[in-house]
Amino acid sequence: MTVHFPFQNSYSALPDSFFARVAPTPVAAPRLIKLNRSLAVQLGLDPDMLETPEGAEILAGKTVPTGADPIAMAYAGHQFGQFVPQLGDGRAILLGEVIDKDGVRRDIQLKGSGPTPFSRRGDGRAALGPVLREYIVSEAMFALGIPTTRSLAAVVTGEHVIRETALPGAVLTRVASSHIRVGTFQFFAVRRDTDAIRRLADHVIARHDPELSGAERPYHALLAGVVARQADLVARWLLVGFIHGVMNTDNSSISGETIDYGPCAFMDAYNPAQVFSSIDETGRYAYANQPRIALWNLTRLAECLLPLFGEEQEKTIEQAQEILGAFPDIFSKAYQAGLRKKVGLFTERDGDDALIQDLLDAMAKNTADFTLTFRKLGDAAGDETADEARAQFMDPAAFDEWAKRWRERLAAEPQTAAERQAVMHAVNPMFIPRNHRVEAVIQAAVNNDDYAPFEELLKVLAKPYEDQPEDAAYADPPLPDQRVLQTFCGT
Repeated sequence: MTVHFPFQNSYSALPDSFFARVAPTPVAAPRLIKLNRSLAVQLGLDPDMLETPEGAEILAGKTVPTGADPIAMAYAGHQFGQFVPQLGDGRAILLGEVIDKDGVRRDIQLKGSGPTPFSRRGDGRAALGPVLREYIVSEAMFALGIPTTRSLAAVVTGEHVIRETALPGAVLTRVASSHIRVGTFQFFAVRRDTDAIRRLADHVIARHDPELSGAERPYHALLAGVVARQADLVARWLLVGFIHGVMNTDNSSISGETIDYGPCAFMDAYNPAQVFSSIDETGRYAYANQPRIALWNLTRLAECLLPLFGEEQEKTIEQAQEILGAFPDIFSKAYQAGLRKKVGLFTERDGDDALIQDLLDAMAKNTADFTLTFRKLGDAAGDETADEARAQFMDPAAFDEWAKRWRERLAAEPQTAAERQAVMHAVNPMFIPRNHRVEAVIQAAVNNDDYAPFEELLKVLAKPYEDQPEDAAYADPPLPDQRVLQTFCGT
């Protein structure tokens, strides 16, 4: 039985300086623990074939499928503000590209598939826990409607990896519109290889923005497009309480997808300064800092593209600054529009932003749960009682004072309570991948080889905006002894 991948590879046709050709390292005894069947069909793959032992060997990197051209991509990056001129795929190998059912070119990449020339003395492997975390959170983000890389499969390797202790090894099959990052451009910029920057920019335009190929200033338009995508993406993160945790330039995708779910987390209690990542000791990538960091990353991209803008340095810098200057407005419009929907406002009026900010301030002061406050506010929009929303506040009177002004504002709009509630419930999820739930899933799998909790959590998170009363406990915040205070990189 043969597993067929209809590869059409374009990145590996670029010059050799863009990547290293390297095959995955075979593993001992691959076993498929999860296949994303609907995604497989979307990619034009046969899920039944992928669930065979032969399919598991491909998804673990033990067998390279026909037509694949395995490569490790080269890139650089600013990590917590410090520039590293060579990073690259140290434990990931791009098998190739396929055209999906919608005509979109998608990368198929193995994470944890063994060492590459970019591994920097690492083993190139992944432990089971980080693989499950990325599978859960990336698919949850997809269900929430947020641009993201996706997870096609998770496979255990039958081998152990050594971190602080011996852990089960695993491989994640990741799917992305591309794996090109800000750091990819930086790799060539630091080497002053303008020809390579141009080749890369042309490749990105052909792949992600083909309508720009005939533009008068295509590279300016390319930067503007990436700025707009990133501004919208980060606004969407904030609207669901998501904290990426490691927004280095090598984790900043040109396609505008969320990529690299290492120490990521969703907030429970609302706190603009919230940090979970164990390596973010200064709070550089805290929840509320994410828009500022996204713009900082985009500024690094603009620096790389300057040689393509023209020969007059002062003029090209002014042009780049003008493009970057659009970020705050694009972000603010997306974020404020999302917030208005979250509180059930269909129109924009003076005072709305202040009203919403007052709610956020009260939530922060009262350690109100971010997700449940907004979800229960939607219930209150269709019902005069707001008991469950006010119960999120340590001082319910703080909510009562705000809710009085909120209801007065709602009364100025013509929508019915049912219409308002429908819109609010469509943007305010009931279920997110809460940290304590993700950790419980990982512990069951790592310690007991038990994947039932993993499957159950995935099932709930696939419908985040539905009430699912039979699984209502998955919406609960953690008890004090269940709180996860730190998350860790998957290296």
